[in-house]
Amino acid sequence: MHGAVEVFGISGRAEGGAQNRLYYGWVIVFVMATAGAVSMAMGSLNFGLFIKPMGDSLMIGRAWFGWAQTARQASSAVTSPAVGMLIDRYGSRVMLPVAGLVTGLAMIALAFMTDAWHLVALYALMGLVGMSGPGALVTSVPVLKWFVRERGRAIAYMGVGIPIGAIIFVPLTQIFIDLWGWETTWIVLALIGMGVIVPLAAIFVRRQPEDMGMLPDGDSTAPEPASSEGESSASSPIAAGYEISWSVRDATRSLTFWNLVIVFSMVSLAVGTVAVHRIPDFADRGFNTSLISYATAVDAVFAGAATFVFGRLVRRVPARALGAVGFALLAIASVMTIYAVNDFIMFTSMSVFGCGIGGMMFLQNFIWADYFGRENVGSIRGIAMPINLVVGGIGAPLAGYVHDYNGSYDVMWWIGVALMACSAVMLLFTNAPTSKAVAETAPP
Repeated sequence: MHGAVEVFGISGRAEGGAQNRLYYGWVIVFVMATAGAVSMAMGSLNFGLFIKPMGDSLMIGRAWFGWAQTARQASSAVTSPAVGMLIDRYGSRVMLPVAGLVTGLAMIALAFMTDAWHLVALYALMGLVGMSGPGALVTSVPVLKWFVRERGRAIAYMGVGIPIGAIIFVPLTQIFIDLWGWETTWIVLALIGMGVIVPLAAIFVRRQPEDMGMLPDGDSTAPEPASSEGESSASSPIAAGYEISWSVRDATRSLTFWNLVIVFSMVSLAVGTVAVHRIPDFADRGFNTSLISYATAVDAVFAGAATFVFGRLVRRVPARALGAVGFALLAIASVMTIYAVNDFIMFTSMSVFGCGIGGMMFLQNFIWADYFGRENVGSIRGIAMPINLVVGGIGAPLAGYVHDYNGSYDVMWWIGVALMACSAVMLLFTNAPTSKAVAETAPP
């Protein structure tokens, strides 16, 4: 397609014309970063702050809160293949506002819950719309569609939304709980989330650059193709602005696809044993709840910083190596969590854990498109995600049961440490896929 395109004062020109003054893909990055920031208020990172007050008020055991997280992940697992396919076909312009509305209404309903099963059911409802956190398909896939050569940088900037949201909303959640109680806090946060995400996404989100007469990365001409062989990231075709897009069928028949599924499933299971329960566990040990909320915000700040740094490094260092570093940091942080005896160790464990989560977030958002191309990345991730979510969902309730039985999370947390370490090693040996059939589809 040729000619100029103008949307809300942002002009662009496809091949044969002048370069954009501002490539519209960066508008998509801004919208998704903002959605990521607001998601920190929508029962994701701030969920741990509700566990103790809700549990004490409603007499709910810790396992129920673990099951709530599992229900959210399980329902996302059921719908993610369809969600990924719909994003590939239609984009997130409608799906992201719907996800924001459904999640917000479920949060309002949480304010009126009286039984433990209400918590599980409402979190399952949130999961159905695929807005389950920083790696959610409705917020991550659109950015992958708009960038190839600059994909790492785009993901880095998108990841900045997470620490900004954490700095604002995690301490604010604790302040609201202290002032108004957990019931009113759910309602206020829901209104904020819906008020920001719904109009922003409905107005500005577009599916992919070709729909607006543009090319990925804001290029004015198609890039020269590179060889389809070789290592991903620093030495892949993407580094030259060209990528091969795998079909869903070919991708799911590759060993690399299943290696990534196993790696992400193991690390998701491990993270699930620690991430949800460390906040109430710190409170049980007598740490000040306000300090815990600030430490949780620091966690997200370091996650965003790590995502940004990894995004800037991925042109020089293979994504699998960066991801392995992130997984190793998760293992180190989990050990520190077990032995946290003062505020300094608590803050340090949260900071290191955040760096590890940042590495995991970056890898999830980057490597699928890096290895399999952008054309079908929503569908490919939509097939992998159910397995990751179901396996990962076991961790939180299992850790809750262990705590309810013997009053300590340590056994499950040590198992998590072992899984994180194994994931790091396995990822190092998971190279980019190669296929003669796919290579033959590349331009000469």
